[in-house]
Amino acid sequence: MQTTHPASLEQTAASGVPDHGETSKASIRMELKHPLAIRWMHWVSFPVLFTMIWSGILIYWNNSDNLNQHPHRVYRVGIGKFTLFRFFPDWFYKLLHAPPHVTLGLSYHFFFMWIFALNGLAWVLYTWLSGEWRFIVPQRKSFREAIQVTLVDLHLRKGLPHQTKYNGAQRIAYTATALMGAMMLFTGVAIYKPTQMHWLTSLLGGYEMARWLHFWVTMGFLGFFIIHVLQVVLAGWNNFRSMVSGYEIQPVSAPSIEAERRRAK
Repeated sequence: MQTTHPASLEQTAASGVPDHGETSKASIRMELKHPLAIRWMHWVSFPVLFTMIWSGILIYWNNSDNLNQHPHRVYRVGIGKFTLFRFFPDWFYKLLHAPPHVTLGLSYHFFFMWIFALNGLAWVLYTWLSGEWRFIVPQRKSFREAIQVTLVDLHLRKGLPHQTKYNGAQRIAYTATALMGAMMLFTGVAIYKPTQMHWLTSLLGGYEMARWLHFWVTMGFLGFFIIHVLQVVLAGWNNFRSMVSGYEIQPVSAPSIEAERRRAK
């Protein structure tokens, strides 16, 4: 019975050429999943988006001041005068020991806004020019696959659909996130400069509507962030490592991401 030494298997998997000498045929391989630029922009966006949301919460607290009964307290879930719950009530800020400093929130928000915008623009340009957008944009079958993936996550079905880099659910989620990022910038600029950018503010339905849209896009980002972290934890170390080193261990029988990249060129 032949055995495979770990070092030999790693070398075989890395080279992609099976060793027919003292080792058996490799069953796994290392493959580049995330290019360096994608990894950099991913990790830059994490602290930037976190700071944007945090500073936005501080701004929201000022606009929801109980003493003045500010009209932006309408950010709630309810029907008519009945309110099921209001977003970020006073106990939320007390729990986090968040300072009631709107100027601090505004300064952080406006500074990191530029980093968020530039990083997002760089991501769009890179994915377009490199062809990586082909792995992200939803396909005709993506919505059907998204339902299958959801059923698997709920343990109502076994077996994920065929995929290379991303499945249908991921394609839809990542494309939606890119669109939310653009909407976040448009609504933010409309709020930041309602006079200078009056045409954009009017296009979005006015100042109050732009604020309302900005708030709910932020809620969408929070929802995505929570689900994304949970999915990464469930996917395991191999998936997380690919966003750090770029490489992921795959079975030899799995579809090749590199092969698809070459075909697209």
